[in-house]
Amino acid sequence: MQASGRVFKYGDNVDTDVIIPARYLNSSDPAELATHCMEDIDATFIRRVQKGDIIVAEKNFGCGSSREHAPIAIKAAGVSCVIAETFARIFYRNAINIGLPIIECPEAARNIAEGDEVEIDFDSGMIYDRTKGTSYQGQAFPEFMQKIIRAEGLINYING
Repeated sequence: MQASGRVFKYGDNVDTDVIIPARYLNSSDPAELATHCMEDIDATFIRRVQKGDIIVAEKNFGCGSSREHAPIAIKAAGVSCVIAETFARIFYRNAINIGLPIIECPEAARNIAEGDEVEIDFDSGMIYDRTKGTSYQGQAFPEFMQKIIRAEGLINYING
């Protein structure tokens, strides 16, 4: 299983309220949530993001509330993976539950830049920055988590 795309780069403590602002939580429709993804931290994100692109952030990505709307909005916007130095624990679990691949790798999070072209091999955890010609060893997903992501989320995995 792999992902590849162009990077959108963010810093520390990107919380769920900037990933999907609370004023839009009157909808649970993924397509509607996607139209407001990252709006309060990057007003141009939704106009620039393309299917397969990757978010790279630093420490504590997804902190704040426990709402699943945040990873749903990211996935529905077309993001293929989020790489961060660390994730908030509940965001990490919610992302896996809805089938959004995320990978922890402090070195990659610090060194990959906005606009870089990146490829990720989920089987090995390897992250390749094709722009810079560098690679990083991220935390590989256990097989059962890969199965959940391939199924597009925990509910589909269980029902499959």
